[in-house]
Amino acid sequence: MSQTDETRGAAPPTLVLPEPSVPDPASAPGLRWGVVSPGHIAGQFTDTAHRATASRIVSVVSRSAERAAAFAAEHGIERSFDSVEGMLAAGGIDAVYIASPHAQHHELARPVLEAGVPVLVEKAFTLNTPQARDLLDLARERGVFAMEAMWARFLPQYDLLRGVIEAGLLGEILEVAADHGQAMPTDPSHRMNAPELGGGALLDLGVYPISFAQMVLGDLEDPVVRGELTPTGVDATLGLLAQGARGGFARLGTTLRTRTPAEAVVAGTAGTARLTGPFYAPGTLTIELLDGRSASFEHPGAPGDGMAYEIAEAARRITAGELESPLMSWADTLSVMETMDAVRAALGVVYPGEEGA
Repeated sequence: MSQTDETRGAAPPTLVLPEPSVPDPASAPGLRWGVVSPGHIAGQFTDTAHRATASRIVSVVSRSAERAAAFAAEHGIERSFDSVEGMLAAGGIDAVYIASPHAQHHELARPVLEAGVPVLVEKAFTLNTPQARDLLDLARERGVFAMEAMWARFLPQYDLLRGVIEAGLLGEILEVAADHGQAMPTDPSHRMNAPELGGGALLDLGVYPISFAQMVLGDLEDPVVRGELTPTGVDATLGLLAQGARGGFARLGTTLRTRTPAEAVVAGTAGTARLTGPFYAPGTLTIELLDGRSASFEHPGAPGDGMAYEIAEAARRITAGELESPLMSWADTLSVMETMDAVRAALGVVYPGEEGA
C-alpha cells in the first residue's frame, strides 16, 4: 500500500474544543430575590434558584393576595404581597425578578428601578423599543443593575459556541438559521392570541432565534419579513431574512401553529455548529468542520437547572456593583427589540397603546 493510500484511509485528526468558562452556578453569591407574577415561569425560576444556586426567593408579588400566599406556601417563601410597592416598602430583598406577561414588564419594572433595586426582566424585555429604552435609561440614571432574562445566553454551550466562533474554527460566518414553533391554543382569549398581553409568536417564541442570531451576527439589518396574523391581529407565523452587521445572514422562523424542530445552525466557510432542539435549553452542541473533524459538547449539569446560569450571572454582576452583563448587554436587548419592532411593523401588528406613539 502506498503512503497516499494509507493517508487516505487514516482517521481525521481529533477536534479539540475550547473549554467553557462558565463557573458552577452554585459558586455565585447568594441573593435575596423578590419574584413578581407567580406563574409557571416564576415557579421554574424559584425551584431552580433553591435547588442549584445559593440565592433564595424571599418575597412574591401578585395582584391577588390569595395567589401570592399560595405560591409562597408551595415554594417555602417567607413573605407575600399584593403590590410591588408593598414588597419594596418591606425591604429585605437584593434583587427582583419580573415574570409577568410582556405587556406588564415596563409598568412593573419601573418602580423597582426607581427604588434602586436591581431587576431581572423576563424576555421579551418589554413590548417595544421605547419602553426598553425608558427602563434602561432609568437604570443608568439611578446606577442600578438591569438585565433581560434571556436564559439561553448564559448556558455553557452558548459560552462554548462563542469561543468556537471567536477562535475562527468555523471560518467566516455565512448564515445563522434558527426556528421556534409551538402548537398553541387558538382560543382568542388565550394570552398568546391577546394583543393587550403582547400576544403573538414573536415576543414569546421568536425572540429566541432573533436573540441567538443577534448574538452571532450583531444587529440584524434590512429585514425581509413574511407572515400571517391570527384573527385577533397578532402574528401567528413569520419568516425573517436579515443581514448581520458583522456579516452573514440570518434565516429565522417562528409560529404559534405547530411545533418545529427548534434547532439552530451557524454555518461558516470552514464548518458548522449545530444546537439540537430545543436550541435555547441545555442540550448538545456539535461542531463539524469541512476537513472531516467533529466534536460534540453535552450540557454538564442537570437539564432542568438551565435557569441557574442566568441567576448566577445576575448575582455575580450585582455583587460586583456592575450595571449590566456583557452576555446580555443593554445594547443587545435594544438591538433585539428594534428587530422585533421592525418585524411587527412589516406585518402590521400594533399593540394597544401604541397607536398614537
